[in-house]
Amino acid sequence: MNANGTLPTPLSTADLASLRDDWRARKAACLAPLKTTGASARGIHRVLRGLTREADATLRTLWARSGLPASFTLVAVGGYGRGELFPHSDIDVLLLMPDGTQPGADPALQTRLESFIGNCWDAGLEIGSSVRTLSECLEQAAGDVTVQTSLLESRRVAGHTGLYRTYQARFAAAMDPHAFFIAKTAEMRQRHTKYENTPYSLEPNVKESPGGLRDLQVILWVARAAGLGQTWDELARKGLATAFEARQIKRNEALLSLLRARLHLIAGRREDRLVFDLQTAVAESFGDEGRTSESGRLIERASEVLMRRFYWAAKAVTQLNQILLLNIEERLKPEQHVPQAINARFANNAGLIEVCADDLYLREPHAILETFLVYQTTPGVNGLSARTLRALYNARRVMDGRFRADPVNRETFRKILMEHEGITHAMRLMNQTSVLGRYLWAFRRIVGQMQHDLFHVYTVDQHILMVLRNVRRFFIPEHAHEYPFCSQLAGGWDKPWLLFVAALFHDIAKGRGGDHSDLGGYEVRTFCRQHRIGREDAQLIEFLVREHLTMSHIAQKQDLSDPEVIGRFAQRVGNERNLTALYLLTVADIRGTSPKVWNAWKGKLLEDLYRFTVRALGGRAPDRDAEVASRQREALVQLGLYAVPHDAHKTLWSTLDVSYFMRHDASEIAWHTRHVSRHLAGLEGGAPGDPLVRARVSPLGEGLQVLVYTPDQADLFARICGYFDQAGFSILDARIHTTQDQRALDTFQVVSPSLPDHYRELVSMGEAGLGQVLAEAGPLPGPSRGRVSRRVKSFPIAPRVTLAPDEKAQRWLLSISASDRVGLLYSVARVLARHRINLKLAKVSTLGERVEDTFLIDGPELQQSRAQIEIETELLETLASPA
Repeated sequence: MNANGTLPTPLSTADLASLRDDWRARKAACLAPLKTTGASARGIHRVLRGLTREADATLRTLWARSGLPASFTLVAVGGYGRGELFPHSDIDVLLLMPDGTQPGADPALQTRLESFIGNCWDAGLEIGSSVRTLSECLEQAAGDVTVQTSLLESRRVAGHTGLYRTYQARFAAAMDPHAFFIAKTAEMRQRHTKYENTPYSLEPNVKESPGGLRDLQVILWVARAAGLGQTWDELARKGLATAFEARQIKRNEALLSLLRARLHLIAGRREDRLVFDLQTAVAESFGDEGRTSESGRLIERASEVLMRRFYWAAKAVTQLNQILLLNIEERLKPEQHVPQAINARFANNAGLIEVCADDLYLREPHAILETFLVYQTTPGVNGLSARTLRALYNARRVMDGRFRADPVNRETFRKILMEHEGITHAMRLMNQTSVLGRYLWAFRRIVGQMQHDLFHVYTVDQHILMVLRNVRRFFIPEHAHEYPFCSQLAGGWDKPWLLFVAALFHDIAKGRGGDHSDLGGYEVRTFCRQHRIGREDAQLIEFLVREHLTMSHIAQKQDLSDPEVIGRFAQRVGNERNLTALYLLTVADIRGTSPKVWNAWKGKLLEDLYRFTVRALGGRAPDRDAEVASRQREALVQLGLYAVPHDAHKTLWSTLDVSYFMRHDASEIAWHTRHVSRHLAGLEGGAPGDPLVRARVSPLGEGLQVLVYTPDQADLFARICGYFDQAGFSILDARIHTTQDQRALDTFQVVSPSLPDHYRELVSMGEAGLGQVLAEAGPLPGPSRGRVSRRVKSFPIAPRVTLAPDEKAQRWLLSISASDRVGLLYSVARVLARHRINLKLAKVSTLGERVEDTFLIDGPELQQSRAQIEIETELLETLASPA
């Protein structure tokens, strides 16, 4: 009511429209500074507070005309209560009522409450509202830490001051700071787990991801609840943060706030994620530009510059969050632990390494790297104390060129690498505390560096540490079940640290514009010389860094049944020791790119290449006839287990040449022979001239293996690809063989992304469906049309097509590289079918959302230059445009 006890005049539609226009104009004026280009975050909090004041003014106008009782209070809560209103964030308010108020029992009051909330929306305010009595607030806060947190940052906007003060006093009295600390830190850990405990995701959440704004808010929440301060300067005055740390926090908080505010403006909605679609626009709003080489090749996108800035800020926030929360916890702990001395420099404080003096690292820089060696070698230690983290954070300027060149530091780092345990945790901790990048300057250059190659899902530094972790797991017996063959090889390896160094350097030269393998080889050679690594060991490490892509390239792109391919690779690796080390690094590397990239088929290809090369290195000259005879004998033994007549194989085998037997192992030959011989004898149903399709769960335990035996035709491969495309299967491998009586005997390895665990149920469906497609004549169907992922849209790669004679100049190698999409392989197969190209071998390699496929082909048109150009042009057009 008004002061004279009369109800105010209700707001008309015109009044609300005027309020809405006024709010939008004042909001636009507040946000105008955010639309200027530049990276400076100065003034961002002034903008957010200004927007808060404008929202306050509009709400007070609406409150004054609401007709609500004078005993009620309008309270701002959450981020709005904190005074930080972002462009498209909700305006969270609490309508606080005295105890005993029951709106449900008073229709007039209920109507006024509903009218006020509706008017807020009509006036353009996107509010989040709750209506509670004072006791209800306290009751809900006691049972829900989220409500408690929201109320902790409350602020009176309008209404009865006395009610708000009573609420504040009772809320403060009910607060248990220690319980609140435990609840908020547990909530933070759960949130970090949701975001995979890393700020280095491809599309991080500026607010919620580890190292985001929420991590800073947690510090202020628990400090405020404990009465330790409400601002960063207050925390510094109370000794919870140093003046330097407070400055660093404020600087990074301002940057993250500016990022979030610009995200809202550019998206035109509440969007806290740095999604691919917006990264470039946000980068341009900061004035970021991409980097190109002297030849004009793009080295680094503008979006990558932006993301590096975000990752560095998030990393600093993560470090400072850990320091301050540990300090607050110390203040709140009812009991104090007595540190146990480890040596003259360090003590064990409840499982955390603690420096014995705050200025230890400034006085004795050698102790910096020793910290991590102690961390590795001290039982029961699982982290660093706040005091140690702070000392490291404040000693960054000590880690300069002299520090890196110091022989004592080099020897300590060498010892860290050579320790039998703790290498993964030590390196991660060194990276988290920025010590690794300051000691290895080349590593610092790739911290927070994105890889928009559509298959790496980690920044370069995180990928390197993931590969290091994968290598280490090969040497841990508890993980032997994950990759038994790798663990078997690792069990006979004498110097695991050589592989650790190679893992640390294999991608360290990414983003420099040249061949990162060669540049990395130069870096690691320098490192080995500086750290007194013996010549033979140094040569192996450099070999691994320079050749870390070679094995996967050969396994996934070349014909492993060709002895010359194996011979060239054996000559390149030189000896079995190099081969074993390269195999282990290659598996760890592929596994460290993305959970989607590795599959059992790639594992088999790499293992086959390893085994074939071991034999070649052992001096065993390739003997095709002996190998074929061996496989045939083993296949006949397996056929005998199925009671197949002893001469049933002869009809089929008489039509096969040596290349068939070289491309299939004995179990596959037996499987083919069993079904085809029954088919030719009329025992599988249908006439011998009908298509035969048989499928089984792949012996690898992942996907299906599909056999096709049918009269050959020019568009057969395209027709088969069309069926798999429509049925939702992805082809990993295709081995195409034409018998001497002009029948196709093809084997496909396929997977279904939608039903990865139900392949047995798909066997009969695949046999019937593909069999029907092959039996029906008619034109090839159009390819499927699927949505292209946002990542592919945002970071497309230029399609490449290479057509060149193979090593023997008898057939042609067709290589394609493009962004992946539904129906891509089928579209390529249609082009080949149109030009009557015969396919001999297809290797389909999907790397996340990028494909790199290789085909061994022949055909009369390939002998004509004009036809070759036409084929390449059509393929490029097919790869460049959606289906």
